[in-house]
Parts: sequence; C-alpha cells; structure tokens
Amino acid sequence: MSRRRRDGGVPAPLLVPALLAVAFLVLPLAGLVVRAPWSQIGPQLASPGVGQALRLSLVSATLATAVSLLLGVPLAWVLARSTLRGRSVLRALVTVPLVLPPVVGGVALFLVLGRQGIVGRWLYEATGFSLPFTTAAVVVAETFVAMPFLVISVEGALRAADARFEDAAATLGADRWTTFRRVTLPLVAPGIAAGAVLCWARALGEFGATITFAGNFPGTTQTMPLAVYLALQRDPEAAIVLSLVLLAVSLATLLLLRGRWLGRTVSA
Repeated sequence: MSRRRRDGGVPAPLLVPALLAVAFLVLPLAGLVVRAPWSQIGPQLASPGVGQALRLSLVSATLATAVSLLLGVPLAWVLARSTLRGRSVLRALVTVPLVLPPVVGGVALFLVLGRQGIVGRWLYEATGFSLPFTTAAVVVAETFVAMPFLVISVEGALRAADARFEDAAATLGADRWTTFRRVTLPLVAPGIAAGAVLCWARALGEFGATITFAGNFPGTTQTMPLAVYLALQRDPEAAIVLSLVLLAVSLATLLLLRGRWLGRTVSA
C-alpha cells in the first residue's frame, strides 16, 4: 500500500511548476474558446473568404500528405534498412526542415524552383510554367515542411518491426519488392498511419514557407493560417473562427495518435 501511494504521488516541489506549466499552455487555448463568437461560427464559416481558405487548406494538406507517402515511405526504408554509406548524413539532411525556420525553407524553395531558380528556370524555359504563387506551390511548400514528420515516424516503425518475418519471406523465395509489399508494409502500417496524420496536421498549419514561396492570394494560395493572419487585422471574429478550426484539428490529431504515443494499455 505504501509503495502504491509513493509511486502515484507527486512531490510538492514538482507540483507547483507542473501546475504553472499547465496554466501557461492551456490558458491561451481556453481564452480562445471563451472569446469565440459562437453565434457567428456558422455565418463566418459560410463566408466566401473563410470557405475558400478552408477548402484550399484541406485539399492542399491532403495532396501534400499523398506526395509525402509516395516519396517518404521509400526514403524511410532506405534510412532504416539499407546499408548505404552516409545514412546519418542523409538522415540529418532529410530532417533539417523539422528545425529550419519555415520562412528560410520558403526562400530555399524559391531559389531552386522559382522562375530564375536552379530547376525552375529550366522548367519555365521548357514548359512556360512558373511554379511560385500557384496552388501547386502551396502543396510543394507544405510537402517540404511536413514530409520529415512522416519519414521519422515510418523509419522508427521499420526499426522496431520484427525482421524475422521478412527473413522468412525471403527464405520462401519472395523477392525484395514482394517482401516489401506483402510483409513489410503490413508490419509498419500503424507507423505509416501515425506519420500520415502528423504530416497532414503539419501541412494544414504551415505558414512561413507557404507565404514566402506561394504568396497569399485568396482562392489560390491563401490557406487557413494565412487567412488567420490577415483576418486578425481586419476581422478578428473570422480570425478566431479559423483559429478554432485549427485548434480542433490539432486536438483530433493528438487523440488519434494517443494510443501510439502512450500505448494501448495505458489508462486515462
């Protein structure tokens, strides 16, 4: 009994700072909920500007997640299972967007994919298409920022997966591609799902790289974070409504991932 009380108790020197931390993190969110114009949420969400920003954000985040899955899962396999030299350097380069200021990422994208960029100049001369300040640029910027979240999640799942199943498939004559499709992917499916959710949520909330590389044009490149930034100056109620939507998405993301982070056997 005494051991149970000792394990479940919180030392007094830790309790006060913990409560202060909770207050510091939760009170701003509570203030957003308390000050929300609940009677105006319906009309605000139905307004053309807010509706366009919502639709564009949902579509672009979904497309960015799809691109990240297509490219990020193979990259995670290379980082986790291959024997290539320099994997640690490659991993560092791949995860740089996690710590890089998003605005810097937008500048980097502009220098490479802009009309006068390293790749963008060739693209413009060959096709006449300029990527920056288009809806496609929004997807590119969000993919650049969000893909590392998927990669590190899938890489962790691959490292934790039991390789004996893959060895058994190889013993039975399956080639590497068949083993990857029929054995590896099902094994790491929860990690892929968790990474996709994180990637989608990060893409939905992207601001810096988007406004730098894609601009802020209503109906074309103005996503929800950009709309919040502008609405805060001229229509605070619309800014609060959009902020509530982003808050709800963030909470839903954490709830979806709670079982993976804390384990299914942990009770609330």
